Amino acid sequence: MSLTKSWYTFDEAASKFGVSTKQLQIWVDNGVVRTEDGKSKITMLNGNDIELELHLVPSV
Repeated sequence: MSLTKSWYTFDEAASKFGVSTKQLQIWVDNGVVRTEDGKSKITMLNGNDIELELHLVPSV
């Protein structure tokens, strides 16, 4: 069991990982970031998936 937080709201994830909520939504839409859904909307994003995407995106 992980002792660190691994699920974040859009705003928490954007702040923690330094990416825009728009980019997070693109990753969610593409199916590369897992989500937990609330009543008809996404409430939480998986931080491990976000970290993986950040390592796959080439630096400019």
